[in-house]
Amino acid sequence: MTSATTIITLGVVLVAVLFASLGLLLSRRYKRCPSNCVLVIYGKVRAGQTSHCIHGGAAFVWPLIQDFSYISLEPIQIEVPLKDALSLENIRVNVPSVFTVAVGTEPEIMQNAAIRLLGLDLISIKKQVEHIIFGQLRQVIASMSIVEINRHREKFLQCIQQSLEPELRKIGLVLINVNITDITDSSGYIAAIGQKAASQAVQQARGDVAEQVKMGETRVAEAERDKAVQVAEAQKQRVIGMRERERDESVRVAELARDQEVGQQQAALQQQALIADADQKKRIAVAEANATAIQGENTAEALVAKSKADLQVKQAEAYRQGEISKREAEAAVLEAQHKALAKAAVAEAERIEQERRAQLEATAKAEKAKVIVEAEAEAEKRRLEAIGEASAIYAKLEAEAKGQYEILAKKGEGLQRIVEACGGAEQAFQMMMLEHLDNLAETAAKAISNIKFDKVIVWEGGGQNGTSNVGNFLHNMARTLPPMMQVMRDIGGVEIPDYLAKLSANEDKPEQAKPATPEQVKNVISKPVDTTMLKEKSSSEQ
Repeated sequence: MTSATTIITLGVVLVAVLFASLGLLLSRRYKRCPSNCVLVIYGKVRAGQTSHCIHGGAAFVWPLIQDFSYISLEPIQIEVPLKDALSLENIRVNVPSVFTVAVGTEPEIMQNAAIRLLGLDLISIKKQVEHIIFGQLRQVIASMSIVEINRHREKFLQCIQQSLEPELRKIGLVLINVNITDITDSSGYIAAIGQKAASQAVQQARGDVAEQVKMGETRVAEAERDKAVQVAEAQKQRVIGMRERERDESVRVAELARDQEVGQQQAALQQQALIADADQKKRIAVAEANATAIQGENTAEALVAKSKADLQVKQAEAYRQGEISKREAEAAVLEAQHKALAKAAVAEAERIEQERRAQLEATAKAEKAKVIVEAEAEAEKRRLEAIGEASAIYAKLEAEAKGQYEILAKKGEGLQRIVEACGGAEQAFQMMMLEHLDNLAETAAKAISNIKFDKVIVWEGGGQNGTSNVGNFLHNMARTLPPMMQVMRDIGGVEIPDYLAKLSANEDKPEQAKPATPEQVKNVISKPVDTTMLKEKSSSEQ
């Protein structure tokens, strides 16, 4: 029993030791990557890859088939003492600079760094980068002039970055910073440019000093001049102020007198406005009363139509009830006659008599039911027709009443606005008469347009005071024109012919009046009249 327990205990201890060893082995093979490094796992990795790169994480490294290493992400500073680089003008330039590079963290760049830089020390990495920078920097300097390199430093740095970054990415590095310490040339061109700029700056400074001295003297003279001008201006303003005060006093007195007169006129105008307002309200009240009366008449007519329709409905209902009663009475009489005939007849046999009676009874009931149904259907049809006609009449009358009411209401509002716009009922009447003057003239012209003048004969018997009948006719016609011409000229702005104006002006001078020619009569009438016969008659009489 003891030996069995001992064996079990030893087995458990061995299993525990085995699991502990396995756990320790696994924990040692689980590698974590710090933030300033790239963990490169190489050996048996994914298909198509030479290594597996991890930044800022962890991964399990399988024993025997995989191994690992770290690549630092610390920045690397590389000094590049570039000398005698040819520029675009074939002038040799010295461009000492300091470049800062580091391993990139993009997957593609980390993979390139694992391929190109894994296992290399810092000196070897610097040598590789140095050769790349020398070549690309010489290429950029050869594409730019000395003036562009010296003045446009930002453009120069952008060109270096655009040319150098693709080459550094190929070995797994990225460019962090470029610092150009100085730019010189062996021929002294840049120094000469500096001396030229310095001399220009000195000359500019001397010119600015002279300009400032001149401006100072000018300002002193301008200040003295402004002082004299301001003194004279102040004296002038004092005199002007005294004159303006006197003028303001006289103007204020005149304004007070004018305000008093205007106040009196406004009081009179307000009184007139109150009277006109009261008159307007009176007219509006009369118009509203008329509209209310018309509305009451329409309502009464509608009620009468409705009561007539109800009466027709009741008459139709009574007719239906009478027809039903009549049919029922006829059916009862018919049934009684059949029964009397049945009793009076001699029955050949009791069975035949019973069948005949049953048949007669069935026939009578069917006839009765048919008559009742037809009467009810006819009565219902008439009742519905009467109701429809009454509803149609009521709706038509109601619509007509509403339409008439709306027309009258809108017409009243329109007339009220016309009267208000014209300033009175009389002015509104004149404006409306002028508005319809063309219709009156057109109607009058149509009335005489169909008259055919085959011949015009003028019997001239001589007049009094040396005048003729035609002249007297035209003179009397001219007397009727001034009132209408006054309305047309003052209100409508219609231009009156000169000869009509002369007729109206010579109204009080009959001895100087001259008969109008047929052409003038033709122009007065809106529709042209054939005056050929009149001309021929006049010429023959002369």
